[in-house]
Amino acid sequence: MIHSLFVINNTGDVFMEKHWKSVVNKSICDYFFEAQSKASNPEDVPPVISTPHHYLINIYRGSLFFVAVVTTEVSPLFVVEFLHRICETFEDYFSECTESTLKENYVIVYELLDEMLDNGFPLAVESNVLKELIRPPNFLRTITDTVTGKSSGVSATLPTGQLSNIPWRRTGVKYTNNEAYFDVIEEIDAIIDKSGSTVIAEIQGYIDCLIKLSGMPDLTLSFVNPRLLDDVSFHPCVRFKRWESEKILSFVPPDGHFRMMSYHIGSNNTVAIPIYLRHNIYYKEGSGGRFDVTVGPKQTSGKTIENVVLEVPFPKTVLNVTLTATQGKNSFDPVSKLMTWDVGKIDPGKLPNIKGNITLQTGVPIPEANPTITVMFTINTFAVSGLKVNRLDMYGEKYKPFKGVKYITRAGKFQVRT
Repeated sequence: MIHSLFVINNTGDVFMEKHWKSVVNKSICDYFFEAQSKASNPEDVPPVISTPHHYLINIYRGSLFFVAVVTTEVSPLFVVEFLHRICETFEDYFSECTESTLKENYVIVYELLDEMLDNGFPLAVESNVLKELIRPPNFLRTITDTVTGKSSGVSATLPTGQLSNIPWRRTGVKYTNNEAYFDVIEEIDAIIDKSGSTVIAEIQGYIDCLIKLSGMPDLTLSFVNPRLLDDVSFHPCVRFKRWESEKILSFVPPDGHFRMMSYHIGSNNTVAIPIYLRHNIYYKEGSGGRFDVTVGPKQTSGKTIENVVLEVPFPKTVLNVTLTATQGKNSFDPVSKLMTWDVGKIDPGKLPNIKGNITLQTGVPIPEANPTITVMFTINTFAVSGLKVNRLDMYGEKYKPFKGVKYITRAGKFQVRT
């Protein structure tokens, strides 16, 4: 299935390659570079690029492109999902997935790729199974590997869960404190037009778990309003038939961190927009222009909006912007023409405002259109869809675990047209 993997940085260097079958020359990446040169930003590179003898399937994460080479017809989403799983494994092992981190841990990276794919097909992709096979890096292991020139991290025995019908969970797990935490994270993708009306709004949701439970617990998680969920994707531990018939999540969880499910709430449902912008941006012939933006909360059920950041990409004809903000810090990059305003927390009693003058280059026509503002924000203890966990029950073990649920709403691709 997957023939080779190339990891490419922002400057176009192929700094890492891995081949599972025969070696594919890295000149194949020229097709990728050609597609990349036509894209306005990294996220716009087509995920599937067809070449005369191969398909290149890629993702962009952590300022790196992961490009998989396949020679036969294969489900692209299958490969995309696997590439994301590789990145998540690296993040789990090294706490981040960056060029410098991968270079520092080349040995472990190649060991992981050897175990995760067997002859081009996914094999061991669960983090806790991989950690039984390949120990995560630590200071002592790094010194030992450097001195001996050998890898000391690969286990000689097969993980206990690998041969069971629950390969995602190792056997004999024991904890002094038994805990189960669930994070319901929702990201709003929205486009708001000039008048403040919603052009499109969708929610991408995730339920991330941290499970520290002894033995082999069997859990069921139910929701107050499961019918909200349009399009769902589950971790292999979830029993799909039970979800189909009863809309209850029934599962034997992996040990540690994992994403139990992701869901999508489409534009056929009404999505409450929790933030609004009042804006007045205009240009005048010969005298530059004015910029005035106020940001405020809307439909947040009294919750505070935090970590608010506005990004405004001005046209190339803008020479400078001189702005004064009532709150937070703002900066303007004269090269990229990007104005960033780090607002912070919004106080409903005193709405943050930023205003000032726009200076245009002399002798150039005024811009035809106003910029589109990208908004980022976070709202804790709030799920914008209204999704609520009803209860969590445990079977198969006699102890009573500590259970916790946290809700977070944040901006995905949230744009306001001006």
